[in-house]
Amino acid sequence: MSVTQREAAGLFGTQAVPAGTPHVVGRVEDVPPGEGRAFVVDGVQVAVFRLRDGSLHATQAACPHAGGPLADGQTDLTVLVCPLHLYTFRWTDGTSPGGAAPLRVYPVHEESGQLVVTV
Repeated sequence: MSVTQREAAGLFGTQAVPAGTPHVVGRVEDVPPGEGRAFVVDGVQVAVFRLRDGSLHATQAACPHAGGPLADGQTDLTVLVCPLHLYTFRWTDGTSPGGAAPLRVYPVHEESGQLVVTV
């Protein structure tokens, strides 16, 4: 018996999104190191972050707690902090140590200088 990624995400309480459609949202330099920017991908608002170590992360643009603009949040290598109520969310799986509902996270990568988010 096999378990799909979506089923596995539900079993383990994460909101990671399995395979979808890749979309170019902009250029890597559109997102300064250490910051995030909001994009609309196929009708879905997504916040894309370029961390200071060069890694890329993408998540839903609004905080599940109260709709805070996550692209304006503070981040480090492990968590994103919502700017409204300071809930934190792990980059690894979108879960919140503070008990907020988990974030949906999206695969993102750089390809020839372009940001590609899979939604």
